[in-house]
Amino acid sequence: VIYPPHSKLTDKEKTNICYLSFPDSNSGCLGDTQFCFRFRRSPGRKVSLCCFLDQLDRDLPVYLKKDPAYYYGYVYFRQVRDKSLKRGYFQKSLVLISKLPYVHLFRTMLKQIAPEYFEKSEAFLEAVCSDVDRWPPPAPGKILHLPIMGIIMKLRIPTYRDKPGTTPIVQNMHQADAQISMALPTVHEVDLFRCFCPVFFHIQMLWELVLLGEPLVVMAPSPSESSETVLALVSCISPLKYCSDFRPYFTIHDSEFKEYTTRTQAPPSVILGVTNPFFAKTLQHWPHIIRIGDIKLPGEVPKQVKVKKLKNLKTLDSKPGVYTSYKPYLNKDEEIVKQLQKGIQQKRPTEAQSVILRRYFLELTESFIIPLERYVASLMPLQKCISPWKSPPQLRQFSQDDFMKTLEKAGPQLTSGLKGDWIGLYRHFFKSPNFDGWFRSRQKEMTQKLEALHLEALCNENLVFWSQKHTEVETVDLVLKLKNKLLQADREQLPVKTETLKKLQTHISDIILALPDDLQDILLKTGT
Repeated sequence: VIYPPHSKLTDKEKTNICYLSFPDSNSGCLGDTQFCFRFRRSPGRKVSLCCFLDQLDRDLPVYLKKDPAYYYGYVYFRQVRDKSLKRGYFQKSLVLISKLPYVHLFRTMLKQIAPEYFEKSEAFLEAVCSDVDRWPPPAPGKILHLPIMGIIMKLRIPTYRDKPGTTPIVQNMHQADAQISMALPTVHEVDLFRCFCPVFFHIQMLWELVLLGEPLVVMAPSPSESSETVLALVSCISPLKYCSDFRPYFTIHDSEFKEYTTRTQAPPSVILGVTNPFFAKTLQHWPHIIRIGDIKLPGEVPKQVKVKKLKNLKTLDSKPGVYTSYKPYLNKDEEIVKQLQKGIQQKRPTEAQSVILRRYFLELTESFIIPLERYVASLMPLQKCISPWKSPPQLRQFSQDDFMKTLEKAGPQLTSGLKGDWIGLYRHFFKSPNFDGWFRSRQKEMTQKLEALHLEALCNENLVFWSQKHTEVETVDLVLKLKNKLLQADREQLPVKTETLKKLQTHISDIILALPDDLQDILLKTGT
């Protein structure tokens, strides 16, 4: 069943969704299981709602922006014994498909609706959809109230202006009416500490592997553990965006199975979460494998687990641990391990442990990225180079060597006490998709800033006076160029003040009015 019935999915998408909606038979997931997956959209589909979501996308932090090529599937799977059924089991999945990566929100929502759906069937979905139709647009930065089957979920989607690592708290208010409200502390975060617990001696090495876009596979006993661990890995380099593909749950039926498991070329830059024992054989040649047992929070302090050699990973019942021959660039931070171990001894709540871990990753990523941000900002031409009568100047070229020279005085040592081969880490990072994605978005931002400054410079000129000193042909040319500038500002959402745009519009009108009537008519008619 698909709801709403007018939703269009291609046959390939339907097949992918069907296979990804159930745990592998060996997972033995009795009872209720929640997990998530991500799959490629079929090419050539019409993009719907795109412009509407794109406007909201602009205010999101870079790691929450939607990827137009992928969908997320959020699954609630139930398997219970039922003698009346032929197979002896009731097995059903309710799956929510969305472009938005709001794991915690959709997980919470499914928890509210799935159990009731399994008892009430289709008509219930109709009621759920009519609730969702009443939801406001997912605007970042606002407190949103989302009704769902008698409950109101209150939440706030982060914006790119939020200080990284801070989450404005959504208070649970007792409303006068009878509706129960439920405040969600986050829309997208997973329980980091729970996910990293089985491998918590290696968190810093895993951070390096994710930062460098290395091929990583997570072998877990169930899709909920594989998907949570993959999402935790992807989020550990936040506020940087992980730019390669990642699949929280991947099966042998996936349409990209052949592409990702081929031995004819090096493993691609992806993070895969798998549960099928068959993968232990198919992905043996992958350079980094994380093997996770059942995720339970330890009552006692976990024992130090050594990094294991890849050749020791023969079967899926190999012991949990990280199998790789990778040598980290940075020295190990013993402090964070001690802090988390102390937390376990003192029975610190897992949420608090996750906050400590998230702050540690954030500080590590910021120490790494701040020198790059600083260097890239220096590539911006000076404001005095911007002339209203010339095209906006270009950004200076990024030079790895010049950047390396800045590290001695303004490197990561300013914010991090960690010693090690930072330069080697940067060199490796420059070859990764994460650097490429980060640099492109910086380049785009700075180019738009230059366009905006150019517009402001034009606005501050006396354009009518200029047009009186030039020929009609030159004046008409100027009017057309200015009109194009306004269109570009709107199309690319340039960071320009509204007054500037109004002022420019006034300039255009004034210049046109000073021209002969026949030209006025033509120019007022041409929208572009």
